Amino acid sequence: MPLALLALAVAAFGIGTTEFVMMGLLPNVADDLQISVPTAGYLVSAYALGVVIGAPLLTAFGARVPRKRMLLFLMALFTAGNLATAFAPGFPTLVAGRMLAGLPHGAFFGVGAVVAARLVREGRAARAVAMMFLGLTVANIVGVPAATALGQHLGWRATFLVVSAIGLVAMAALAALVPRLPLEHQGGVRHEIRALANRQVLLGLLTAVFGFAGIFAFYSYLSSMMTKVTGLAEGSVTLVLALFGIGMTLGTLIAGPLTDRAPRPTLYVALGTLGVLLTAFHFAADVTWLALVLVLLLGAVGFLITTPVQMLVMRGASEAPTLASASNQAAFNLANAGGAWIGGVVIALGWGWTSPTLVGAVLALVGLGIALCNRGGTGSRVIARAEGESAEAESAPRERPVSAPSH
Repeated sequence: MPLALLALAVAAFGIGTTEFVMMGLLPNVADDLQISVPTAGYLVSAYALGVVIGAPLLTAFGARVPRKRMLLFLMALFTAGNLATAFAPGFPTLVAGRMLAGLPHGAFFGVGAVVAARLVREGRAARAVAMMFLGLTVANIVGVPAATALGQHLGWRATFLVVSAIGLVAMAALAALVPRLPLEHQGGVRHEIRALANRQVLLGLLTAVFGFAGIFAFYSYLSSMMTKVTGLAEGSVTLVLALFGIGMTLGTLIAGPLTDRAPRPTLYVALGTLGVLLTAFHFAADVTWLALVLVLLLGAVGFLITTPVQMLVMRGASEAPTLASASNQAAFNLANAGGAWIGGVVIALGWGWTSPTLVGAVLALVGLGIALCNRGGTGSRVIARAEGESAEAESAPRERPVSAPSH
């Protein structure tokens, strides 16, 4: 794999850390700002809404900007947003800081996925995209638990200062390792929006919204579930988050090869299994060993969804892959916001700390239903043809108009 993928993974590590660490710090932020945990959960939603807003706007803004320059700009904005979060004097400004940090998220992964796919030969695009996302999942093994522990001992603001430093390291890696890629022919923003209007693409985005909302309804309140229902000490939360991160990493590693071979079956099985596991957690949360096993499995199955949805949407909108990829990230984070919000609502209604898992199971099955409806039409024929061509070209490297890496 090209070293440029490592740079993308480092950036994804920073993004993943800041996105997911807030789940582990919700009780600390709530205590510091004297608000309830469900109210603090709006910080999860604020970041996700920043992604939803920023993904299409920044992608359109950067449509004619060289890929490498755009990636550097997005990481600079990411770093600024985390600094704003660290120094926010109160809850409203903290919400604003989280939204600012989320703005470049979708556009970064949108541009990054296209860059990753162009750096490898045909038939290995899903593996390359999964390698970039691996940085995001590794963040949940190392970055999130370490940042959570740091926040618990030195204050949550210290966490976001460290994330800002990661952003600077990522910028250096991108500058050193990502080659200059010539811009492909652009048909303009209107052309890309028309390509996104493809029925198959829209259904794919809806699949991401509902399916991934299921895992975030669970994950947003995992810390509280494990301390208040399972009975673990607060200090053990970092280990639980690391366990979930291990599951995410395993799921992402498996997703690449499976998606290159059979994206739709991979997606169907992942969504169906997710619904079953979320339901099981509701009834097994008070059994420590079983709850921990389910945390691992939920991390794996939840993030087995990301790569097949990403590739199906990109292939379905083959004339607008960057905007499609960024829009898919917006869909995932709309799921993030919706899952966190719905989970907070059912907890506030007094349904119990594990009630978000049942809501999540319903959302995952709705996503499966949408995915099963998304099987015919032009978009599917495009995907099938692309998969066939990829299989034929598996052993042949493709020509890439890529210059040597700039340093």
